[in-house]
Amino acid sequence: MLSIQRGGRLINQTHLLVAIGLLLAVSMLYARPVGASQFADLFNGFNLSGFSLTNPTDWPFIPIPEVATDPNGGTTYGALAVFLQHAPDGHIASIFAPDITNNATLGPGGTFRYLSYPSSDTHWYALASATTTKSRKVDLYYSTGRERQKWWSFDGELLWEHDPTERFYGIGNGTSTRGQTNYDLKQMYLETVLGLNLSEQFQIAWEMRPRYVRISQGAFGALPFTGVLFPHVKGLSGGSEFFNELVAKYDTRDHVDLPTQGGFYRLFAGVEDRALGSSFSYTRFGTELSHYFPFGQRFVLATHALIEYMPAGGEAPFWSLARLGGESSDFFVDRTTQRGYGTARFTDNNLEGFNAELRTKIFTAKIFNTEGTLELAPFFDVGKVTNSVTANPINKLHPAGGLGFRAIAEPFVVGFLDIGYASEGVSIFTGVDYPF
Repeated sequence: MLSIQRGGRLINQTHLLVAIGLLLAVSMLYARPVGASQFADLFNGFNLSGFSLTNPTDWPFIPIPEVATDPNGGTTYGALAVFLQHAPDGHIASIFAPDITNNATLGPGGTFRYLSYPSSDTHWYALASATTTKSRKVDLYYSTGRERQKWWSFDGELLWEHDPTERFYGIGNGTSTRGQTNYDLKQMYLETVLGLNLSEQFQIAWEMRPRYVRISQGAFGALPFTGVLFPHVKGLSGGSEFFNELVAKYDTRDHVDLPTQGGFYRLFAGVEDRALGSSFSYTRFGTELSHYFPFGQRFVLATHALIEYMPAGGEAPFWSLARLGGESSDFFVDRTTQRGYGTARFTDNNLEGFNAELRTKIFTAKIFNTEGTLELAPFFDVGKVTNSVTANPINKLHPAGGLGFRAIAEPFVVGFLDIGYASEGVSIFTGVDYPF
């Protein structure tokens, strides 16, 4: 999804104030689906004759300055123009949000974004970005059957990217920042998830993900290449994967995107095997649990746990191991939320992550013809990675705490700014969707 910053640490107070001030506007960038035919009519419906510089609600687009300081990507600044279209019922129907940026290391660049929200049951997006130094990305995503009103659901994503900002600190729960290295991740994958909806609550899904990976020198000359500090780590030459996973899901949430009660529970087991055309062989299994407890009209306690094990972890490449750190949790890519650290700060075979946050409504207002709500969410995250399945599950956990600011455009959209603190300092993340 569209993200202003991923895994960044903003220590500068000016950056922090800008981020908070823009949060409500940023949240309006994310809508949900409209048909592809509407792309041709993207600029229709804007009354330019009524345009007034002194009345932002009349503007044909929302201008947003971009300022981000990311420990992986460095400092980026630029300008984002956001064009919104509304459906007849008032919700955001589509978003066109191109930007032009400049990064201290990667150089000038830009991103094309189009997000479409035809209904609450279907959405899709297309994204393409590039900079003058190495970085390239094309991301296409489509999802339908999200509300499970029919017998099947489908999610598909095609991703091609060169990311020269990736970091690796070594394998283990106690790795030091002195071991920080940089590499360029070149990958392409097609991920498909086909779900059989046995009921509105219960689904059995099959995930298939062919993936091609190559590793090379990153963009940051001040950091050593991963292959220099860790010459024997598995996966330095890249490889090919053909991962298959079976997932059982049980969902009692009252809303797919903005849950206030109920729960979402998953059990999963997957296999990667050379006999299926992969470069590696390993298995993984685990569970992800989320539950939401409402308190009156203003408070929701959101809780989350992701536990994942890889018994044959010695066979997996380092870029497919479990990872702790970052703003969001995704068991499909073996990562769980830990907002006190940057993305993928800790890496190993197995993963345990636990999270809780109190989502508190502060006020509701109409902004750019969209009903918006501001939430505050104090949070606590704790987790660890381990090498052995038999390791002590509560020893040497990494705790973090902080405060989240959430801007909501009902019925689909959440923009967030989360400020976390852990043993290595302050981390700040901005983007879209709840972390869990």
